[in-house]
Amino acid sequence: MAAGWDLTALVNAADPKATLAERHLWLVRLMEWLRHAPAAAAASVAAPVDAAPDDDTRTPRPALRLKHLLNQLERHAALRDRVQAVLAAFWRDIDAASLMADFGFGARVSFAGELWSRVQAHVLPGTPATGELAVLFPMLFEPEDAAWIEALDAATAARAARLLGPPAGALRQALLEALMRLASTVQAAGFTPALRQRMDAAELADRPFHQIGSAAAALHTSIAGGDNETALRDAAYLRALLDTGRRAAASVMSHLEQHGVSVDIVYDLDQLNGRVNRIERLLDSLLAPDAENATTEGRHLLIELLAVQAATQGFRALFASHYSLLARHVAERSAEIGKHYIARDRTEHRDMLKRAAGGGAVVAGTTFAKFAIALIGMTAFWAGFWSGAMYAASFVLIMLLHWTLATKQPAMTAAAMAATLPAGSAATDEEIDAFVDRVAQLMRSQVAGIIGNLAAVTPVVLLVQWGSTAVFGGTLLSKADADHVLHSLTLLGPTALFAAFTGVLLFLSSLIAGWAENWFVFHRLDSAIAWNPRIVATLGSARAGRWARWWRSNISGLAGNVSLGMMLGLVPALLAFFGLPIEVRHVTLSTGQLAAAASVLGVSVLLTPAFWWCVAGIVVIGLLNLGVSFYLAFKVALRSRGVRVKERGRIAAALRSRVRSSLLSFLWPPRV
Repeated sequence: MAAGWDLTALVNAADPKATLAERHLWLVRLMEWLRHAPAAAAASVAAPVDAAPDDDTRTPRPALRLKHLLNQLERHAALRDRVQAVLAAFWRDIDAASLMADFGFGARVSFAGELWSRVQAHVLPGTPATGELAVLFPMLFEPEDAAWIEALDAATAARAARLLGPPAGALRQALLEALMRLASTVQAAGFTPALRQRMDAAELADRPFHQIGSAAAALHTSIAGGDNETALRDAAYLRALLDTGRRAAASVMSHLEQHGVSVDIVYDLDQLNGRVNRIERLLDSLLAPDAENATTEGRHLLIELLAVQAATQGFRALFASHYSLLARHVAERSAEIGKHYIARDRTEHRDMLKRAAGGGAVVAGTTFAKFAIALIGMTAFWAGFWSGAMYAASFVLIMLLHWTLATKQPAMTAAAMAATLPAGSAATDEEIDAFVDRVAQLMRSQVAGIIGNLAAVTPVVLLVQWGSTAVFGGTLLSKADADHVLHSLTLLGPTALFAAFTGVLLFLSSLIAGWAENWFVFHRLDSAIAWNPRIVATLGSARAGRWARWWRSNISGLAGNVSLGMMLGLVPALLAFFGLPIEVRHVTLSTGQLAAAASVLGVSVLLTPAFWWCVAGIVVIGLLNLGVSFYLAFKVALRSRGVRVKERGRIAAALRSRVRSSLLSFLWPPRV
């Protein structure tokens, strides 16, 4: 690489008659020399005579090397002529407008396409044999170059622009061409159905997207003709249209928050806003009053392009910027559902106990169904599939009966709790008190849910076993099954790991529930069910309306429960295929299994350490099921709302104070 070149050899290698690829490769090596000159060359770089004594310590080394290069070009006419001849050929053959019009904007029409293009850019090597400056730019510059370019003093920047920059006429023509391309793309984006149908009609009253193209063309004519006064007037009009268009595009976000989110639409909005901002930057450069200001604006544009390069190289920023609104919509839907899982007073607390008891009774039947599937002896996949289907049916039954499964609560209630904190601002004392109140409500709701589930599942399992013995002369489980339960649930094994893994699945089911609800609303399926002519003709108007309302109210619960059930059954089987022996441990199901095993082994099992290690395992399973799912859901809710909890100490102190003053409020609702 160029790190092995000294400046003399590098400049002597400049050949204006070389092929396009060779000239571009020479420029790449020149930029590499600026960043990574050999130690001998670096030592030879001296600060300008008029520089301050400590200039070497303050000025980035690439900036010092650039000064050294400029000094050599100014002192040696032959070197200057050779380098400028190469640069003249470069600016003649390159499409510079592509850099300003296309760089940083996806050539694909969707988020998935942009993601795939970034994957390809990371995997596939680039080539300097290109006529597009947008393609060559990442080979010439690195995002870190922004630091030393910004540190350049005005005099050095002006010298670099004079000796190395494009001719003024060529640069202006490239800026105008980029402006026209961007304006036409913005105008076309404003007419796409996905955006236009979601824009506020009031913001479109002035028809900004109808006029942006013609306004840019008028500005192009006035600048090209040298009419500065008319150009300033045309530029002001174009800026006004861009502002109006930007407000119209912003109204799409309100529509998305209310009617469901599409990542592709968020991506389109981001692209439109980015192009509008780029047009503003080009206008600043085109309308600079003198050469000094033009150089300054050009440097700002270059630094902005380097920032875009840094943002477009990674995947995290892409996901963060385009999935944030979807995450917020999912979290807020979870928060809305989570309110129904929180007991605020004693009446709601008693109701929670009753509904949890009903859920525990259903899980007791699920426990025996799981044993029955295991006895059939199917292959791992089909055993997992039918176990998942059985779990899903049980969870959906609990939902339809308006009962409760305790482990479903945290992923929903965490979002509801996060909603009590302010979005993007510091929390007040009142908001922290409300947050602590919600924590107390959540804790006692969780306690009620677990108590209700476990208080029902254990006696129901024992009752079924007693009935089986009375009717059939034996229990539904064999002694081998009972011994296997004691071996698998013990805390001395991998129970804690499996329980934490199950907590992750519980969290994922809440995300799926929120995503399904968003998808249902975004595609307006409730309206389609209520008003589609074929559906109305089949069901009748009244029944179609009832079906639409039912699906709108229950789509989230159905998706969450079915996905949770299928994951509990299928994920372990699929992981086993890849050699990962991970199982699920659900606190209510595990309690039912232990009760069934104890009924087979008899009262004497209560005196064995193995049984009590299983009891300890169930305690840990419950804590990890609830804790992991709650933690993950709470983190997503905070991120989606843009909450930065800097007052962690204040919140922790408020929680400690509430524990000291009213510990019972975390376990039982206080009197009103």
